[in-house]
Amino acid sequence: MFTYTANPARVVFGSGTLAVVPDELQRLGASRVLLVAGKSAAEAADRTADALGPLLAARFGEPTMHTPVEVTERALALVVEHSVDCVVAIGGGSATGLAKALALRTDIPQVIVPTTYAGSEMTPVVGQTENGRKTTQSSPKVLPEVVVYDVDLTLGLPVPTSLASGVNAMAHAVEALYSAEANPIVDQLALAAIRLLAAALPRIAADPSDADARTDALRAAWLAGSCLGSVGMGLHHKLCHTLGGSFGLPHAETHTIVLPHAMAYNAPNAREAMRRIAEALGAPDAPTAVFDLLASLPVPRSLAEIGLAEGDLAKAAELATAAPYPNPRELTRDGIEELLRHAWSGTRPVPAEGTPPDLRRLTQEVVDSFAGTPDPRLRELLSELVRTLHSYVVRTDLTQEEWEYAIGFLTRTGQISSDTRQEFILLSDTLGVSSVVDVLTNSRTPDTTPSAVLGPFYVEGPPETEQGADLAEGLPGTPLWTDVQVTEPDGTPVPDAVVDVWQSNEDGFYDVQLPDLDGPVLRARFRTDAEGRLRFWTIVPSAYPIPDDGPVGQMLTAVERHPFRAPHVHFMIAKPGYRTLVTQLFVRGGDYLDSDTVFGVKDGLIVDFAERTGPAPDGREPWRRLEFTFRVTRA
Repeated sequence: MFTYTANPARVVFGSGTLAVVPDELQRLGASRVLLVAGKSAAEAADRTADALGPLLAARFGEPTMHTPVEVTERALALVVEHSVDCVVAIGGGSATGLAKALALRTDIPQVIVPTTYAGSEMTPVVGQTENGRKTTQSSPKVLPEVVVYDVDLTLGLPVPTSLASGVNAMAHAVEALYSAEANPIVDQLALAAIRLLAAALPRIAADPSDADARTDALRAAWLAGSCLGSVGMGLHHKLCHTLGGSFGLPHAETHTIVLPHAMAYNAPNAREAMRRIAEALGAPDAPTAVFDLLASLPVPRSLAEIGLAEGDLAKAAELATAAPYPNPRELTRDGIEELLRHAWSGTRPVPAEGTPPDLRRLTQEVVDSFAGTPDPRLRELLSELVRTLHSYVVRTDLTQEEWEYAIGFLTRTGQISSDTRQEFILLSDTLGVSSVVDVLTNSRTPDTTPSAVLGPFYVEGPPETEQGADLAEGLPGTPLWTDVQVTEPDGTPVPDAVVDVWQSNEDGFYDVQLPDLDGPVLRARFRTDAEGRLRFWTIVPSAYPIPDDGPVGQMLTAVERHPFRAPHVHFMIAKPGYRTLVTQLFVRGGDYLDSDTVFGVKDGLIVDFAERTGPAPDGREPWRRLEFTFRVTRA
């Protein structure tokens, strides 16, 4: 059971969306607007003022960090003097905070246009500073009615401000994951925000005009702000409010410096949250991963850099622990002072005991070694293979002994493979890889017959055979008269298509598995007639085990999986100008349809092998009849 609070707000997101502000005010029925914007958003505010025309009642240009009460009172005087009925705030957390403080006192509607990644526009929380002390409170009255996100307004945001603001947003997401009110919905928002920011912030640092990176960061800010608005925060936010309100430290920069150290303090009591954060960052340890991310960016790394005196650490710890509040780990004055001392000096947190080494640099070195590959597709395939393999090794904490066994397994797989036995295909089949590739490659045209895996027993160039022939040639089994047609999706016949057919015998063996056989058996190549039809005799297929006397069989035994395939007949249909179809038809009611060991069964390929009464046209009985229409598409 969990509780999720979705704070209602209308959101407009895009590029150039500042232009919709007058429309949103009209929707709210506003007629006398107070426009709040500081110097950093002056140009956007001027444009908005021009667009508002007679709707603009007053402007306030001095929103202040940490929302001092005396500043709010000056703005409130304008609200009263000009009979303001709506406030539009353009800028960062200071402008948003002032609008909220006004709404707290008057319940005035707000339209917020964020130009940073603070995220407070998505919360019902307002922080205010009075007599050197910052306090926060939550009220539905301070939740903005409309939030307009305009990516264009963030393009000119200075890189240091962009990065610090982005880390401020990341802090909302991090603390949401170990909040006392955490729930699965907010968790997903938080992890998405962390992933987006971790990828976007380095790109913004490298190219401030990267609109895609700015878009990702702004979306992440929205998500992170929603987290902040839905669940309570903990130690990190308490510390930052204390340091900002009592010592005048800049808000976003303080968040940037404190975050990894607050995470390290809480890590022993928030292991699952830290594991998920580390996974989102592709690192073994969450606090050090965040620290290393920040160390790679042009942002302050220590509280000393932004003006906190070492002599203030004890007082800050005392203030931060003066009143209890929810947090994963017990708050002690000594523990918080030690945390602040690490943040003051900017030292890297110590990873939790037992944390594997951070191998991201090694992985990147290997990926970088492919940078000169002339073929871009080959470069992509090798790079992603390395990333995936390295990630698997780290996530499973693979041992040397396990790695050596895996190498031996692959070696034995290669050694047993031959022209008539493809053990690597069997391995791919039984791990489901063949079916995944098949679906990705061949299942993007839903109006055609589903494809299926090729399997390890196809042989190039089967013998050309006349229609009506008997592939079984006297082998034991129930005779099967096969009457199929090949058409285009609209039913147009496809004549002269080459159709290869192959299947196992009644005992479950293919001809290539029986060295005593002279020539191909239950294997042939036909051509469709003028109507796209194909007719031949064979026998009803039976379920059979894949070869299990090699490494793949050992794997199936170890995991207690059976080796059986559901009964089927293989078809490969090809003609110049058409997409080649490789597929299988499965016997309805046959064994293992729901547990085929190579995961090859698809509902559209399970068909009736209908029993017939009385003798067949050539006198044989009992017998069955298979009718099916294959639909292929032009290349």
